[in-house]
Amino acid sequence: MAKKYIFITGGVVSSLGKGITSASLAYLLMSHGLSVSIVKIDPYLNVDPGTMNPYQHGEVYVLDDGAETDLDLGHYERFTNLTLSRKNNFTTGQVYFTVISKERNGDYLGKTVQIIPHITNEIKKRIKEAGKGKDVLIVEIGGTIGDIEGLPFLEAIRQMGYNEKRENCLYVHLTLVPYIKTAGELKTKPTQHSVKELQSIGISPDIIVCRSERRISNELKEKIAMFCNVEKEAVISALDVDTVYEIPLAFKKEGFDRLVIEKLSLDVKKEPNLSDWQDMVNAIKNPKDKVKIAFVGKYVGLKESYKSLIESFVHSGADLDLKVELKWIESEELEGENYKDLLKDVDGILVPGGFGSRGIEGKLNAIKYARENSIPFLGICLGMQTAVVEFARHVAGLNNAHSEEFDKDTEYKVIHLARKWEKEGEIVTRDETTQKGGTMRLGSYPCIIEKGTLAYKIYKKEKIDERHRHRYEFNNQYRDVFKKAGLVISGVSPDNEFVEIVELENHPFFIGVQFHPEFKSRPLKPHPVIRMFVEKSYETRRIKA
Repeated sequence: MAKKYIFITGGVVSSLGKGITSASLAYLLMSHGLSVSIVKIDPYLNVDPGTMNPYQHGEVYVLDDGAETDLDLGHYERFTNLTLSRKNNFTTGQVYFTVISKERNGDYLGKTVQIIPHITNEIKKRIKEAGKGKDVLIVEIGGTIGDIEGLPFLEAIRQMGYNEKRENCLYVHLTLVPYIKTAGELKTKPTQHSVKELQSIGISPDIIVCRSERRISNELKEKIAMFCNVEKEAVISALDVDTVYEIPLAFKKEGFDRLVIEKLSLDVKKEPNLSDWQDMVNAIKNPKDKVKIAFVGKYVGLKESYKSLIESFVHSGADLDLKVELKWIESEELEGENYKDLLKDVDGILVPGGFGSRGIEGKLNAIKYARENSIPFLGICLGMQTAVVEFARHVAGLNNAHSEEFDKDTEYKVIHLARKWEKEGEIVTRDETTQKGGTMRLGSYPCIIEKGTLAYKIYKKEKIDERHRHRYEFNNQYRDVFKKAGLVISGVSPDNEFVEIVELENHPFFIGVQFHPEFKSRPLKPHPVIRMFVEKSYETRRIKA
């Protein structure tokens, strides 16, 4: 178990930024030399977000071990550079599934199974496992105070204050202090009510983080402190900022990290040096130039569906001293004859991952435009697969080519369902009846890169590891046909069974990757594929100018 625990809850409204707050605090504590980990608890009944509509839940973030998790895990990894595992995210569904399975197995010896103690004990057990060997474990409780589904988790963390001794547990509550324009003032009453709700279940916050669009005065801090029973110094202002990467710096100025260290009596190893982080923030806020990328997606109505990709462009832009302007294009909009008009002002074209046949023809048009007009192109997952289909139809002469996922009767299934699948060291043979659920290639897998290719120029090494989340694969039956037509297969699995990277010669930059590079991009270490895509898009723009 961890030596110390920090529990972060949210009140008033959802989407206040508990994940960013948790990640920022973790980054600051790690900069003091402490070993830190984070766990996100999601109150929904789904076992994981893997089957949830992106419009409802946003991005599904995939970890090295194949866990499909909440997008906050992406914030955690980006801010801390930690490699997390499935222990760092669990849901109500997982907890209840485990407890019910134990009951069916007779583990409770005939006892009446109840929320307390069985569910709460399982929650505490999972929290402790996530914190093993760490100085500090930060626990983010999803949802908002007052949500009925979150009550078992709040009860569990209340009990931990008793079980692990109160001096080893810190409760941080994030609330909204809204600005009422007509009154011309910030209002503290929602915060007071939120804290009162938390206190009613036995948790008194030690620190209150106040999210607001205006500066919180000392007078307001004193008022919140008095009515919420905390010291004035324990009221932390969290103002809206231009970029989320400013938040650790803002918290540092507020003394958030020092307050936590004092309250938990942490033995810090050093004072933080945040100069590299500050330089990165300065580059984001004051770029020297800009580049425009067409983002041809299926879920552009909810930008959170592509959170990691958006952040990866921020990372690459900062490293190149550029602002990456994303032109959001719903792929269905490109299915008409005017698709060229929508793409004529962009410097690069990105086709990201996705599921389902909607908008595929629009993606194919975008890829055709990039290929024919020497526009830098990056295809990710489904984007790579549609690039293969486009090449098959218009270059390789396979006119009726398609993906088996969208057309089972297509003449040329250039993308198909692999019949053999390696999972956790075993070869699994699948049939047509077992394609839904649990059959995706998830997590980090190795890839061997061919020397002399664009991929090798990007990575500068022969072996890489990247994270996957897909079900369909490049059909090896057509490898020779594609090679003769000019499609370069530059990355494959170690056993040569799966095609991981394809590219075109005699093009400024045209590459498709079966994996998701955005999951491994970091603020101070942009992903090389995305960075070079941005760089080449900018070079092409300058040539056109």
